Amino acid sequence: MERLPDLVDVLINTFRALINQFIEFVPRLLGAGFILGIGFLVGKAISVVVKKLLDRVGFDKIGEKLNEIHFIKQLKTEIKLSEIVSKVLYYFILLVFLMAATETLGVSAITDMVKSLVGFIPRLIAAAIMLQVGVLIADSLRSGVVTLCQSFNIASGKLLGMIVFFFFLIITLISALGQAGINTELLESSFNLLIGGIIFAFAVGYGYASRDVMANILSSFYSKNRFRPGQTIRIDGLKGVILNIDNTSLTLQTGDTTTIVPLQTLQSRSVEVFD
Repeated sequence: MERLPDLVDVLINTFRALINQFIEFVPRLLGAGFILGIGFLVGKAISVVVKKLLDRVGFDKIGEKLNEIHFIKQLKTEIKLSEIVSKVLYYFILLVFLMAATETLGVSAITDMVKSLVGFIPRLIAAAIMLQVGVLIADSLRSGVVTLCQSFNIASGKLLGMIVFFFFLIITLISALGQAGINTELLESSFNLLIGGIIFAFAVGYGYASRDVMANILSSFYSKNRFRPGQTIRIDGLKGVILNIDNTSLTLQTGDTTTIVPLQTLQSRSVEVFD
């Protein structure tokens, strides 16, 4: 009959194995700590140099344009791109050295996790650049829509501008998330359904509400070549001198008073010209 192993020998062998593993692990731990310390110094130095260089070349002017956007102002935050870029570069370098340190430790699970983070950062930077450009383009479109509505005297120009801004911003955000490697299929489908319903409802409601304004705008293309300031005309018994013609109305001097006549009236009523 075999004799059971001595408990003392088992404990001694176990502790001996633990001590040997610890002795083997300490040099790797010190090496990993040394690599990580070097990475911290290198990342800090490079981030400081890059920040100063970007400051000198005026890279923050792009951030100032972002800060002037109305939506960014409401967030009560200040974007300084040189500081953001230097911070991202610092953490990227630190992660690269951290990956080398984990390889020295021989812990494959941690190494794989750090590798995935290192691979994610370039996609994240590309997504951030895409989002930044998208915000600038969205704000330019908003300003263009507001200016166009003001030139045609269309009401709710600011509302239309903000709708265009958020519409393009959401599209850019979805594209940026896709660039970062995030699955956006469900988000895209929901957004398309939502936007389709909103556009249909808005088009019907706004088209019905602004039908008179659009009629006046269309009438201006025909009326401006036929009528001019200084002419004396009579519309439905109302006689006066034309003072001004804009995109939606005609200002008529009738004695001591002035009368605003919608331009669509010139197309639907008989007009007498006296000169």
